[in-house]
Amino acid sequence: MSDPSLPRGPHELELEMLELRPALEAVLMVADQPLDHLTLAQAVGHPPVDVQEALEALAAEYDEQERGFELRAIAGGWRYYTRENVAAAVERFVLDGQQARLTQAALETLAVVAYRQPISRSRISAIRGVNVDGVVRTLVARGLIEEAGQDGESGALLYRTTSYFLERMGLGSLDEMPEIAPMLPELDEMDDELFAPAAGPGPTSEPAPEPESETESDSEPAPDPEVDPAERDDDVDRGAHA
Repeated sequence: MSDPSLPRGPHELELEMLELRPALEAVLMVADQPLDHLTLAQAVGHPPVDVQEALEALAAEYDEQERGFELRAIAGGWRYYTRENVAAAVERFVLDGQQARLTQAALETLAVVAYRQPISRSRISAIRGVNVDGVVRTLVARGLIEEAGQDGESGALLYRTTSYFLERMGLGSLDEMPEIAPMLPELDEMDDELFAPAAGPGPTSEPAPEPESETESDSEPAPDPEVDPAERDDDVDRGAHA
């Protein structure tokens, strides 16, 4: 039997029944991504149903007190966020005008992936009309998209958006993404046009004109080959004796 006075390792520590709300606040304060109520329940040692109720109560309390932060349910979990009306102060302190924004090309590529995922780079390039290899690498490096297996036919890598994308966009799931405007062409029709084989000339099409060529009347006569003067004199002499 072990001596109770000796320190025990983490695997031997018994989970204490901590006060629920302060424990949740402490864990959420150090979280670098949204945590679901099951994960939080395991951390604080309370039943998941009690944790869910406490999270909702904390979020309502922060809103009522108009704190500078809020507890938001997003991307399948809970996380602290700066309240929007004081976000400018945080931007000035942390970013100091050096925020790296996505380029227009990156935003367009991200939109294609978001609405057509999973999708390969070649199909993204076909939709956008430009090579997107560098932009895709940038979006992967920023954690906004990730690999999602391979295409069954071509074997090309497929890409999809990440949970970090949902978090940055303020979405709970992809179902909350806004619908594409009705005036835009259907994406399936765009694919048909982009990947359809080029059609040959129809029966009524006119034959391509023959390339223009020089006529004999326009061409200059070829110059006579140069003749050695000695050979010319020999020919004259032979003609005189003939």
